[in-house]
Amino acid sequence: MHRSIITGSGSYIPELIVKNSDFLNNTFYSEEGALLDSPTDEIITKFSKITGIRERRYSASSVPASQMAAMAAEEAILNSKIDRESIDQLIVAHNFGDICGTSGRTDLVPSLASRVKKILGITNPSCIPYDLIFGCPGWLQGIIQADAFFKAGMAKKALVIGAETLSRVVDQHDRDGMIFSDGAGACTLEYNKPEHGRTGILSAKVRSDCGEETTFIRINGTYKPSSGHEQRYIKMKGRKVYEYALRHVPLAMKDCLDAAGIAIDELKAIFIHQANEKMDEAIVKSFYALYGVTEVPHHVMPMTIQWLGNSSVATIPTLFDLVSRGKMTGFQLNRGDVVIFASVGAGMNINAICYGCN
Repeated sequence: MHRSIITGSGSYIPELIVKNSDFLNNTFYSEEGALLDSPTDEIITKFSKITGIRERRYSASSVPASQMAAMAAEEAILNSKIDRESIDQLIVAHNFGDICGTSGRTDLVPSLASRVKKILGITNPSCIPYDLIFGCPGWLQGIIQADAFFKAGMAKKALVIGAETLSRVVDQHDRDGMIFSDGAGACTLEYNKPEHGRTGILSAKVRSDCGEETTFIRINGTYKPSSGHEQRYIKMKGRKVYEYALRHVPLAMKDCLDAAGIAIDELKAIFIHQANEKMDEAIVKSFYALYGVTEVPHHVMPMTIQWLGNSSVATIPTLFDLVSRGKMTGFQLNRGDVVIFASVGAGMNINAICYGCN
């Protein structure tokens, strides 16, 4: 029996570090356009306590998402030692395309995947590049999609990348804008007969709610009234997102783990979208509670949000790359370890994958 197996990973972490203190000169407004009456340092302190974010990374203005994606992909290809010309599917998950400088204008033609294929020097016409827009769960959805192509007999190797430059679509007058960051992560995926019985993708679960939920994360103008410009930014109803995620993500994770036939005490790690430290902790606690477990195992949830922020589709593949290559102290994956990937984001969309490490 063949399964989809991750054979290599890579990531690109921008060099520019932006600390919370770098926002001290910002003026923040509410969604209704009212000036927030708390001092800026208090707003930032409260923000840090809720999200866990102390700093984040921004890419240089000369580096678009497609270039970051290609750099992460190059690492994954080298790490996997596969022939790049043998890749059948090249999937790039993102939400805003290549954003030109500070203009906020997006460039989506040709697709980012086509640009990445060119940068990587892949000439095989049977390597099909395409983009996937699915909110923050986009990279995971790309993995699910590649797995489906494998099972349909239409591909044997895939390169799945998540890349985003959210720093270019944040409103400096919106305190939630401090959450977002830039980055890219990638992995190579191959369809092989596993050496270990529990290696590869064991199960997957996807959920989408597109009623009122479509307003929870959206694009809109600045919160500053009478700003005099029409640039649009990413906007989020934090409380709504939190409530939605806490209500639905733990159940999706449980459905996924149960479908794989894995007991909760066999789970080695949870790679969850790095959205908000408190929210992620609440989701994982609720997930374990569904099994009657009141104490979440120590070190089950590696996190990068404290120093990398929320880079959307790039958070999970970057986190997985750092852990799988031994770059995060206290976390190590071994052959046969079972992990869960889980994400939630604009749509609202949720997905989860149960995976056995090779």
